[in-house]
Amino acid sequence: MVKPFPFVEFTSLLAFSTGIVFGSLFGASLGAIVMFVNAFLSPWGLAGLNMPFQMVGMSIIGAVGGFYKMENYSHARFFAESAVLGAFLTLIYYLITNLGFAFYTALFLSRISILEALALVQVTGAVYTLIYIVSNTFLFGAGAVPLVNAMRKLLGR
Repeated sequence: MVKPFPFVEFTSLLAFSTGIVFGSLFGASLGAIVMFVNAFLSPWGLAGLNMPFQMVGMSIIGAVGGFYKMENYSHARFFAESAVLGAFLTLIYYLITNLGFAFYTALFLSRISILEALALVQVTGAVYTLIYIVSNTFLFGAGAVPLVNAMRKLLGR
């Protein structure tokens, strides 16, 4: 089976944009539900014990979309702001999911603390974290405004 390129995904952008159009509660709900489904259907395998942390992280991305007010939907400022928010929210998501992984690592390998496990996870996953942040920066920057515009146009708003 051919797996997609790691850490390039559209789920974050979709949850964020849904939050902008439908509000924080809907964006957060969509983010959590998508990560729940993804936990079982991902080509990378089951999420396992880290699923609740993934759900929380993605729901935060959707909720922040609801708080973000995109007023002039074609203004260049919103492309830049969306890119910065994409980078920041991806970093937050990664910290939450890495904390979850560190928690379970420390729990099952009782010889190390949660902080040691978190440091280990951060160091070993640094390259993937960087790839994920950079890809979401570009996806949010290039895609949030057109996606929100398309969603609003379909809804007649």
